[in-house]
Amino acid sequence: MEYKDYYKILGVERSASADEIKRSYRKLARKYHPDVSKEPKAEDRFKEVQEAYEVLRDPEKRKAYDQLGSNWRAGQEFRPPPGWERDFHFRAGRGAGGPADSGIFSDFFEQLFGGRGFGFDFGGAGRTARGEDVQHQVEISLEEAYSGTTRTLQMQSPEVDRTGRVSNRTRTLNVRIPAGVADGQRIRLSGQGSPGMAGGTAGDLYLQVAVRPHPRYRLVGRNIEIDLPVAPWEAALGARVQVPTPGGKVSLTVPPGSQGGSRLRLKGRGLPGRKPGDLYVVLKIVNPPAEDPSAKALFERMAREVSFDPRVGLD
Repeated sequence: MEYKDYYKILGVERSASADEIKRSYRKLARKYHPDVSKEPKAEDRFKEVQEAYEVLRDPEKRKAYDQLGSNWRAGQEFRPPPGWERDFHFRAGRGAGGPADSGIFSDFFEQLFGGRGFGFDFGGAGRTARGEDVQHQVEISLEEAYSGTTRTLQMQSPEVDRTGRVSNRTRTLNVRIPAGVADGQRIRLSGQGSPGMAGGTAGDLYLQVAVRPHPRYRLVGRNIEIDLPVAPWEAALGARVQVPTPGGKVSLTVPPGSQGGSRLRLKGRGLPGRKPGDLYVVLKIVNPPAEDPSAKALFERMAREVSFDPRVGLD
Protein backbone atom coordinates (compact mmCIF):
# COMPACT_ATOMS: atom_id res chain seq x y z
CA MET A 1 0.00 0.00 0.00
CA GLU A 2 1.43 3.39 -1.03
CA TYR A 3 1.61 6.31 1.37
CA LYS A 4 -0.46 9.34 0.37
CA ASP A 5 0.99 12.76 1.15
CA TYR A 6 -2.23 14.75 1.47
CA TYR A 7 -0.37 18.00 2.03
CA LYS A 8 1.58 17.53 -1.20
CA ILE A 9 -1.59 16.64 -3.09
CA LEU A 10 -3.19 19.94 -2.02
CA GLY A 11 0.07 21.86 -2.50
CA VAL A 12 0.24 23.22 1.05
CA GLU A 13 2.69 23.07 3.94
CA ARG A 14 2.03 20.81 6.92
CA SER A 15 1.60 23.99 8.98
CA ALA A 16 -1.10 25.35 6.64
CA SER A 17 -4.16 26.93 8.23
CA ALA A 18 -7.70 25.68 7.61
CA ASP A 19 -8.33 28.66 5.31
CA GLU A 20 -5.20 27.95 3.27
CA ILE A 21 -6.24 24.32 2.89
CA LYS A 22 -9.73 25.33 1.77
CA ARG A 23 -8.42 27.87 -0.76
CA SER A 24 -6.03 25.36 -2.28
CA TYR A 25 -8.73 22.70 -2.44
CA ARG A 26 -11.15 25.00 -4.26
CA LYS A 27 -8.49 26.03 -6.77
CA LEU A 28 -7.54 22.41 -7.53
CA ALA A 29 -11.15 21.20 -7.58
CA ARG A 30 -11.93 23.76 -10.28
CA LYS A 31 -8.79 22.82 -12.20
CA TYR A 32 -9.54 19.08 -12.24
CA HIS A 33 -13.35 19.17 -12.32
CA PRO A 34 -14.20 16.15 -14.54
CA ASP A 35 -16.91 18.02 -16.42
CA VAL A 36 -14.70 20.89 -17.58
CA SER A 37 -11.04 19.97 -17.13
CA LYS A 38 -8.78 19.21 -20.09
CA GLU A 39 -5.96 18.04 -17.82
CA PRO A 40 -4.67 14.47 -18.25
CA LYS A 41 -6.32 12.03 -15.82
CA ALA A 42 -8.45 14.88 -14.46
CA GLU A 43 -10.97 12.58 -12.77
CA ASP A 44 -8.27 10.64 -10.92
CA ARG A 45 -6.62 13.87 -9.79
CA PHE A 46 -9.99 15.26 -8.73
CA LYS A 47 -10.66 12.21 -6.53
CA GLU A 48 -7.18 12.53 -5.02
CA VAL A 49 -7.85 16.16 -4.17
CA GLN A 50 -11.26 15.27 -2.69
CA GLU A 51 -9.73 12.56 -0.53
CA ALA A 52 -6.93 14.81 0.72
CA TYR A 53 -9.38 17.56 1.60
CA GLU A 54 -11.71 15.17 3.43
CA VAL A 55 -8.84 14.31 5.76
CA LEU A 56 -7.23 17.73 6.23
CA ARG A 57 -10.45 19.73 6.56
CA ASP A 58 -11.45 17.86 9.72
CA PRO A 59 -9.32 18.64 12.82
CA GLU A 60 -9.66 15.10 14.26
CA LYS A 61 -8.81 13.30 11.02
CA ARG A 62 -5.94 15.70 10.38
CA LYS A 63 -4.58 15.12 13.89
CA ALA A 64 -4.74 11.37 13.39
CA TYR A 65 -3.03 11.63 10.00
CA ASP A 66 -0.31 13.93 11.38
CA GLN A 67 0.40 11.41 14.12
CA LEU A 68 1.83 9.10 11.47
CA GLY A 69 4.77 11.49 11.27
CA SER A 70 6.36 13.61 8.54
CA ASN A 71 9.11 11.21 7.43
CA TRP A 72 6.97 9.33 4.93
CA ARG A 73 7.18 10.18 1.25
CA ALA A 74 4.45 9.85 -1.36
CA GLY A 75 4.53 6.44 -3.04
CA GLN A 76 6.50 4.71 -0.28
CA GLU A 77 5.29 1.30 0.83
CA PHE A 78 3.28 1.98 3.96
CA ARG A 79 1.87 0.15 6.96
CA PRO A 80 0.35 2.05 9.90
CA PRO A 81 2.66 1.85 12.94
CA PRO A 82 1.24 -0.27 15.78
CA GLY A 83 -0.99 1.64 18.16
CA TRP A 84 -0.98 4.87 16.13
CA GLU A 85 -4.74 5.20 16.56
CA ARG A 86 -4.94 4.52 20.30
CA ASP A 87 -5.72 8.16 21.13
CA PHE A 88 -8.66 8.21 18.73
CA HIS A 89 -12.08 6.64 19.17
CA PHE A 90 -13.29 5.02 15.99
CA ARG A 91 -16.65 3.45 15.32
CA ALA A 92 -16.82 -0.03 13.92
CA GLY A 93 -17.09 -0.36 10.15
CA ARG A 94 -20.24 -1.45 8.38
CA GLY A 95 -18.83 -4.50 6.70
CA ALA A 96 -20.27 -5.46 3.32
CA GLY A 97 -21.26 -2.48 1.26
CA GLY A 98 -19.14 -0.26 3.49
CA PRO A 99 -16.09 1.74 2.67
CA ALA A 100 -13.90 -1.17 1.64
CA ASP A 101 -16.36 -1.87 -1.19
CA SER A 102 -16.90 1.72 -2.22
CA GLY A 103 -14.03 2.23 -4.65
CA ILE A 104 -14.19 5.93 -3.88
CA PHE A 105 -11.14 6.14 -1.65
CA SER A 106 -7.61 4.85 -2.00
CA ASP A 107 -6.40 1.78 -0.14
CA PHE A 108 -4.36 4.13 2.02
CA PHE A 109 -7.47 5.99 3.17
CA GLU A 110 -9.43 2.77 3.70
CA GLN A 111 -6.62 1.30 5.80
CA LEU A 112 -6.51 4.35 8.07
CA PHE A 113 -10.13 5.39 8.29
CA GLY A 114 -12.40 3.16 6.22
CA GLY A 115 -12.91 0.22 8.51
CA ARG A 116 -13.41 2.41 11.54
CA GLY A 117 -15.90 4.93 10.17
CA PHE A 118 -14.08 7.88 11.73
CA GLY A 119 -17.22 9.94 12.03
CA PHE A 120 -18.42 9.16 8.50
CA ASP A 121 -21.59 7.33 7.61
CA PHE A 122 -20.75 5.00 4.74
CA GLY A 123 -23.31 3.21 2.65
CA GLY A 124 -24.05 1.97 -0.84
CA ALA A 125 -21.49 3.17 -3.34
CA GLY A 126 -20.26 6.20 -1.40
CA ARG A 127 -20.18 7.99 1.90
CA THR A 128 -21.98 10.90 3.45
CA ALA A 129 -20.16 14.08 4.34
CA ARG A 130 -21.34 17.54 5.29
CA GLY A 131 -21.42 20.08 2.47
CA GLU A 132 -19.12 23.08 2.38
CA ASP A 133 -20.05 26.45 3.82
CA VAL A 134 -20.44 29.13 1.15
CA GLN A 135 -19.80 32.87 1.37
CA HIS A 136 -21.61 35.37 -0.83
CA GLN A 137 -21.34 39.17 -0.78
CA VAL A 138 -24.52 41.23 -0.90
CA GLU A 139 -24.42 44.98 -1.53
CA ILE A 140 -27.25 47.11 -0.14
CA SER A 141 -28.03 50.80 0.34
CA LEU A 142 -27.96 52.51 3.71
CA GLU A 143 -31.75 52.88 3.58
CA GLU A 144 -32.04 49.11 3.06
CA ALA A 145 -29.69 48.50 5.98
CA TYR A 146 -31.94 50.72 8.11
CA SER A 147 -35.29 49.25 7.07
CA GLY A 148 -34.38 45.72 5.93
CA THR A 149 -34.74 44.32 2.43
CA THR A 150 -34.84 41.12 0.36
CA ARG A 151 -32.51 39.80 -2.32
CA THR A 152 -32.95 37.07 -4.92
CA LEU A 153 -29.70 35.15 -5.32
CA GLN A 154 -28.68 32.73 -8.04
CA MET A 155 -26.40 30.18 -6.40
CA GLN A 156 -24.32 27.52 -8.13
CA SER A 157 -23.49 24.60 -5.89
CA PRO A 158 -21.33 21.57 -6.71
CA GLU A 159 -23.03 18.27 -6.00
CA VAL A 160 -21.17 14.99 -5.62
CA ASP A 161 -23.12 11.79 -6.21
CA ARG A 162 -22.33 8.39 -4.74
CA THR A 163 -19.99 7.58 -7.62
CA GLY A 164 -17.86 10.64 -6.87
CA ARG A 165 -18.97 12.58 -9.95
CA VAL A 166 -19.44 16.32 -9.51
CA SER A 167 -21.96 18.56 -11.25
CA ASN A 168 -23.11 22.13 -10.71
CA ARG A 169 -26.70 22.92 -9.80
CA THR A 170 -28.20 26.41 -10.03
CA ARG A 171 -30.80 27.32 -7.44
CA THR A 172 -32.67 30.48 -6.57
CA LEU A 173 -32.83 31.81 -3.02
CA ASN A 174 -35.03 34.62 -1.75
CA VAL A 175 -33.08 36.04 1.18
CA ARG A 176 -34.41 38.39 3.84
CA ILE A 177 -31.82 40.87 5.11
CA PRO A 178 -32.99 42.14 8.52
CA ALA A 179 -33.29 45.78 9.51
CA GLY A 180 -30.24 47.11 11.32
CA VAL A 181 -27.59 45.04 9.52
CA ALA A 182 -24.21 46.78 9.65
CA ASP A 183 -21.53 47.09 6.99
CA GLY A 184 -19.31 44.01 7.02
CA GLN A 185 -21.75 41.94 9.08
CA ARG A 186 -22.21 38.26 8.22
CA ILE A 187 -25.63 36.64 8.12
CA ARG A 188 -25.74 32.85 8.54
CA LEU A 189 -28.37 30.87 6.64
CA SER A 190 -28.30 27.36 8.03
CA GLY A 191 -28.37 24.55 5.50
CA GLN A 192 -28.25 26.85 2.45
CA GLY A 193 -24.62 26.17 1.53
CA SER A 194 -23.28 23.40 -0.68
CA PRO A 195 -25.26 20.15 -0.56
CA GLY A 196 -23.79 17.28 1.41
CA MET A 197 -22.18 14.31 -0.25
CA ALA A 198 -24.28 11.19 -0.70
CA GLY A 199 -27.11 12.48 1.46
CA GLY A 200 -24.99 14.32 4.03
CA THR A 201 -26.24 17.53 5.60
CA ALA A 202 -25.80 20.74 3.61
CA GLY A 203 -23.33 23.42 4.66
CA ASP A 204 -24.32 26.93 5.64
CA LEU A 205 -24.53 30.07 3.53
CA TYR A 206 -22.86 33.19 4.94
CA LEU A 207 -23.94 36.51 3.46
CA GLN A 208 -21.28 39.19 3.76
CA VAL A 209 -23.13 42.50 3.77
CA ALA A 210 -21.57 45.58 2.16
CA VAL A 211 -23.37 48.92 2.57
CA ARG A 212 -22.80 51.28 -0.36
CA PRO A 213 -21.46 54.79 0.36
CA HIS A 214 -24.31 57.31 0.67
CA PRO A 215 -24.29 60.86 -0.75
CA ARG A 216 -25.77 62.28 2.47
CA TYR A 217 -25.02 59.93 5.36
CA ARG A 218 -21.86 58.30 6.69
CA LEU A 219 -22.14 54.94 8.40
CA VAL A 220 -19.72 54.42 11.31
CA GLY A 221 -20.41 51.03 12.88
CA ARG A 222 -24.05 51.29 13.94
CA ASN A 223 -23.97 55.09 14.12
CA ILE A 224 -24.90 57.43 11.29
CA GLU A 225 -23.41 60.87 10.65
CA ILE A 226 -24.81 63.74 8.59
CA ASP A 227 -23.46 67.22 7.81
CA LEU A 228 -26.16 69.85 8.48
CA PRO A 229 -25.83 73.33 6.93
CA VAL A 230 -26.90 76.16 9.29
CA ALA A 231 -26.94 79.94 8.83
CA PRO A 232 -24.56 82.05 10.93
CA TRP A 233 -27.42 83.52 12.96
CA GLU A 234 -28.86 80.02 13.64
CA ALA A 235 -25.51 78.97 15.06
CA ALA A 236 -25.02 82.24 16.98
CA LEU A 237 -28.55 82.70 18.34
CA GLY A 238 -29.76 79.11 18.47
CA ALA A 239 -32.56 77.65 16.39
CA ARG A 240 -34.97 74.76 15.93
CA VAL A 241 -34.26 73.01 12.63
CA GLN A 242 -35.44 69.92 10.74
CA VAL A 243 -32.89 67.15 10.20
CA PRO A 244 -33.36 64.36 7.61
CA THR A 245 -32.73 60.83 8.92
CA PRO A 246 -33.21 57.41 7.28
CA GLY A 247 -36.37 57.08 9.38
CA GLY A 248 -37.80 60.50 8.43
CA LYS A 249 -37.26 64.11 9.46
CA VAL A 250 -36.82 65.01 13.15
CA SER A 251 -36.63 68.34 14.96
CA LEU A 252 -33.27 69.36 16.45
CA THR A 253 -32.36 72.22 18.75
CA VAL A 254 -29.17 74.05 17.76
CA PRO A 255 -27.81 75.60 21.00
CA PRO A 256 -26.88 79.31 20.96
CA GLY A 257 -23.19 79.92 20.31
CA SER A 258 -22.71 76.72 18.30
CA GLN A 259 -19.58 76.51 16.17
CA GLY A 260 -18.93 74.89 12.83
CA GLY A 261 -17.97 71.23 13.33
CA SER A 262 -20.04 70.87 16.52
CA ARG A 263 -21.55 67.37 16.85
CA LEU A 264 -25.10 67.03 18.15
CA ARG A 265 -26.44 63.56 18.99
CA LEU A 266 -29.87 62.18 18.20
CA LYS A 267 -29.99 59.13 20.45
CA GLY A 268 -31.26 55.89 18.92
CA ARG A 269 -31.60 57.34 15.41
CA GLY A 270 -28.81 55.21 13.94
CA LEU A 271 -29.20 51.63 12.75
CA PRO A 272 -31.95 49.80 14.67
CA GLY A 273 -31.22 46.75 16.80
CA ARG A 274 -31.14 45.50 20.38
CA LYS A 275 -28.86 48.43 21.06
CA PRO A 276 -29.66 50.94 18.30
CA GLY A 277 -26.98 53.28 17.05
CA ASP A 278 -27.14 57.07 17.28
CA LEU A 279 -27.29 59.76 14.61
CA TYR A 280 -24.69 62.52 14.87
CA VAL A 281 -25.39 65.89 13.29
CA VAL A 282 -22.23 67.80 12.33
CA LEU A 283 -22.92 71.52 11.98
CA LYS A 284 -21.60 73.30 8.88
CA ILE A 285 -21.99 77.10 8.99
CA VAL A 286 -22.91 78.45 5.58
CA ASN A 287 -22.69 82.21 4.89
CA PRO A 288 -25.28 83.86 2.68
CA PRO A 289 -23.96 85.50 -0.51
CA ALA A 290 -23.04 89.18 -0.15
CA GLU A 291 -24.10 90.11 -3.66
CA ASP A 292 -27.32 91.84 -2.61
CA PRO A 293 -26.67 95.45 -1.45
CA SER A 294 -28.64 95.00 1.78
CA ALA A 295 -26.83 91.77 2.65
CA LYS A 296 -23.49 93.37 1.86
CA ALA A 297 -24.37 96.34 4.10
CA LEU A 298 -25.13 93.96 7.00
CA PHE A 299 -21.73 92.26 6.63
CA GLU A 300 -19.99 95.62 6.49
CA ARG A 301 -21.79 96.76 9.64
CA MET A 302 -20.80 93.57 11.45
CA ALA A 303 -17.19 94.09 10.35
CA ARG A 304 -17.24 97.59 11.87
CA GLU A 305 -19.21 96.98 15.04
CA VAL A 306 -18.55 93.35 16.10
CA SER A 307 -15.24 92.84 17.88
CA PHE A 308 -14.30 89.37 16.64
CA ASP A 309 -11.06 87.81 15.43
CA PRO A 310 -11.48 84.18 14.23
CA ARG A 311 -7.68 83.75 14.12
CA VAL A 312 -6.88 84.44 17.73
CA GLY A 313 -4.24 82.05 18.94
CA LEU A 314 -2.63 81.41 15.56
CA ASP A 315 0.38 83.63 16.31
